Amino acid sequence: MSNQTTIKGDVSFNQSNNVTAIVKLWEANDKEAIGEHIISPEAKGKFTIKATPKAKDTVLYITAELQNSKVVLLSVLSPNFEKDITEKGIAVNELTTVASAFTCAQFFNGLQLTGNLHGIRIAAKNTPNLINPVTGSYGEVLTDPFNITQNETLARLNTLAALITAYGTVEIEGYNWKENFLKYTTPLGGKKPQNTAEAMIGVAQSPWLHPADLFHLFDKAYPSPENGFPAKPNSKVPTSRRNAPFVPYLSFAPEDFAMILAFGQGGICAPGKLSLDKEGNLWTGLNWMPGAQNGVYQGIGGGLVKLDSTGKLLSPPVTGYTGMGVDGAGWGTAVTKDGTCWVTSFNGSIGVYKLEDGSPVVENVPEHIAEALNEIGGLQGIGVAPNGDIWIVGTSSNIMLHFPDGDLAKGRVVVNEKLNETLSAPFAASIDANNRVWISNTNGVSLVRYAPSEKNRPVERFILAGGGRGVALDSKGNCWVACNTSPDFPHTTTTDGVSIIEGFALGYPHLQQTVGRKNKTGSVFMIPADAKPIDTIDKITHKSNLTPYGDGELNAPWGVSIDGNDDVWVANFMGRGISFMAGASPTGRTEDFATGEVIHTIHSGSIQMLTDVVVDQAGNLWCANNWNLPQTVMEAKPDPAYSTWGGGSGVVVVYGIAKPAQTPLTGPVSAV
Repeated sequence: MSNQTTIKGDVSFNQSNNVTAIVKLWEANDKEAIGEHIISPEAKGKFTIKATPKAKDTVLYITAELQNSKVVLLSVLSPNFEKDITEKGIAVNELTTVASAFTCAQFFNGLQLTGNLHGIRIAAKNTPNLINPVTGSYGEVLTDPFNITQNETLARLNTLAALITAYGTVEIEGYNWKENFLKYTTPLGGKKPQNTAEAMIGVAQSPWLHPADLFHLFDKAYPSPENGFPAKPNSKVPTSRRNAPFVPYLSFAPEDFAMILAFGQGGICAPGKLSLDKEGNLWTGLNWMPGAQNGVYQGIGGGLVKLDSTGKLLSPPVTGYTGMGVDGAGWGTAVTKDGTCWVTSFNGSIGVYKLEDGSPVVENVPEHIAEALNEIGGLQGIGVAPNGDIWIVGTSSNIMLHFPDGDLAKGRVVVNEKLNETLSAPFAASIDANNRVWISNTNGVSLVRYAPSEKNRPVERFILAGGGRGVALDSKGNCWVACNTSPDFPHTTTTDGVSIIEGFALGYPHLQQTVGRKNKTGSVFMIPADAKPIDTIDKITHKSNLTPYGDGELNAPWGVSIDGNDDVWVANFMGRGISFMAGASPTGRTEDFATGEVIHTIHSGSIQMLTDVVVDQAGNLWCANNWNLPQTVMEAKPDPAYSTWGGGSGVVVVYGIAKPAQTPLTGPVSAV
């Protein structure tokens, strides 16, 4: 769209093209409209705008301001639909407004789409998953079997679209409906909306803020018929339907209005760790192969899966990318800046694959590494350092592997007696800007900080809680660690020296104990970048001086990620949800909250037992459905009807809810 472009389209409101409106064509990162058309009543909603965008590979969008109202409709043009839009035109209505507002929420300032163009393009490409920009009706992903009956997204979208309609059509005597609508669509820490498009952007930026109030407005605008009375005047046909313009709608207030979709085409079973490349493609290793009867007593290992930034499968179905002996990837998937994706396996193998086609970089790892791997056993987390080094945790053997510059040939087992003594079924690793390696431990209650480049290579230990899992570094170098259990949770069965799968079999029953606060267990700790350990290898204590954030609200937290505002997102394994926490120095929309405060937890029928959550360059959250039906996982011979339900189904996206972050992630997070 770098040369002159012609955009044709149709504007409709309240399911009618009888509109009078000022239609404007905008370009991302431009304060002024680049084209305009006034729709007269005789035009039946049709418009044509010719304009010349200033930037190459830009994102265009349409606003339509209806006459004599503050109803403004919105439609962001997806780069993936450029040909269809050029040939068939663009639709602008209430549904396109909601979809555009949610996918592009983090880039709207008022009605100006502004920010990192690559992130904006990723956001715009996702809009058609919700609403087709040409037809103005539901997108294919929204209506596929994974979503239409498994979550509230369609009903949420329709309910919000109906509120836009109501703003321009409903008058309720003695009730200031419009003023309340603008009040309850104001985002956290943001400005009061001036029109319906800004209102939907406000909801998208803080979808948890006023869900009950917004549903109350829907109820007032479209009251439910009482005692079977007809919804339409002069009708003699009893009905229980509200007279709302879009169906299905919500029947009761949601926990939030987050827009959530699941992706699983081609078979995505039990994704463990998620990693994003610079183009926004999602990579994940699968614990088990889709379609198999998987569990801790039997199963077929999965391969490496690649989805594009819109959730479209790019890797081979069922098997995914394979090679280099990887057979069942655990929580070890990491994209590097040099164009590779590293994967670790339950069987102790390491795979390194090319990002362009998923092929292995070599047929086999170097001989000296292969010999070491034969002795080491199962591997888990992978840490990518800012300098390109790769660190891998040897969960079954309590060791670390180091690959300087990400070179397989330079790989070695780290020889450090103090380090080995402090590792206890290590799980994840993250490397800070000072090349210090932060390592979580599944067993015990500690996190280890290892400084290989410092004098004497100090090994320091911080006491947390049991079941250490995900490790993430914010932009200041503070380390956030998810622990499956709370500090007062009984010690679980040790899994040192056993296979990773056997470790799951031993550990899961303990997580089922309802002895935590509110019958939940789990906590997240923040270790300041300059923190001093309270113990050393020579002096051990089992009491932490750090705050267990989220205790009583989280439930077996697993993966943890930091967004571009340094706020924290946590994947709850037992809790089947995504928790939003204020970061180390709350600013912006979190400035009224305390560090570590749980602001909201997102649930959905599409969200299963999560092991990871990551933030992309558009502010979308991508989440790993790792387990689905625990009894299938834990039984030697599960019910045949559910024998393929052990591993979780697909990955889940929550649109536009987080502050965008740079990908791939190497070391501390950085904002887009």
